[in-house]
Amino acid sequence: MTGTLIVEAAPMAIITDLGRTRGPRFGLPANGALDQYSARVANILVGNAEHDPLIEVTASDARFTVTADALVSVTGADAELRIGGELKPMWEPVTVRAGQTISVSDITAGLRCYLALHGSFEVERLLDSCAPDPAMGFSSALIAGASVPLRRSAGAAANDHWGHSLFNLRVLRPHIGEVAQVDVIDGPDIAEFSGTADRLFQDTFTVTDKSNHVGLRLSGGPLPVRTSRTEKLSRAVPIGALEVPPGDELLILHRGRGVTAGYPVLGVVTSTSLDVLGQARPGQRISLRRIDAEQAISHARAWRAELSALRERVALAFSSLGLAAHLPSGSAHRATAGDGAVASRDPTSR
Repeated sequence: MTGTLIVEAAPMAIITDLGRTRGPRFGLPANGALDQYSARVANILVGNAEHDPLIEVTASDARFTVTADALVSVTGADAELRIGGELKPMWEPVTVRAGQTISVSDITAGLRCYLALHGSFEVERLLDSCAPDPAMGFSSALIAGASVPLRRSAGAAANDHWGHSLFNLRVLRPHIGEVAQVDVIDGPDIAEFSGTADRLFQDTFTVTDKSNHVGLRLSGGPLPVRTSRTEKLSRAVPIGALEVPPGDELLILHRGRGVTAGYPVLGVVTSTSLDVLGQARPGQRISLRRIDAEQAISHARAWRAELSALRERVALAFSSLGLAAHLPSGSAHRATAGDGAVASRDPTSR
């Protein structure tokens, strides 16, 4: 059956997906979920394709009501998930009955939560993505009173067992400590910082309140010093580019970055370390760790293997409840890493 999601309160929530992979070739930023790992897991837990639309809730509380039975999951930053007023676990599939309210509140130890519904949402797309692009006037911000149609479900996903920890799905839950570790590979302009590039890895930095989806600004130091006086022309830069602009801050470009820039790129934050930065609040301390491309590739393969294994465990759980036929086929490996830096999450450490 079909239904709708009714927005009761969502001052800082949007509908998004993993990003506009076709965007950069047309000069558009990728955008999409800033914590890609949590977004992927949220969709996997309810049997969706990883790139399906879902809701990103940033910092503030949010409340929604569904008009039909649904299966939901909430991942990302630590928060309170309540269904019909009853506290439910995050990082697990949870049943919501028609008319019940979904509440995400008290977001801590991170900045963003991801709410996925089995079957996902029917929303407008730009270049095959529903990710907002403010510069293009393409937005999916949620306002109180709005109704978002759900896609037609192949069957009733709701089941009274969901939400009671019936299955141990062994989801790896990232944790951001007092100092968040962020992996960096050498950038194309590192030679221009001869003798001072290692300063990046000798002290911690702090996320400033000027950070947003376009990029994060980091204060601290001492900062690397550019020795070359050659003027840097604007050219293509990857998501995760660590730039050294004039002044006393570092700039890390995130998923909303423009596709060209003119500051020297000292390093590139790996794709899954960008997930860490997607959860970093202003004031969060950051420790940068230098790794090479071979390590990053090894971690990326482990990261993809863990997501694939999770999908298999979810499929087994769905099958035991007679829901196996409703899982998407051929979607588990749809990737978006090509637009950014090499992924580097080592699941055994997260």
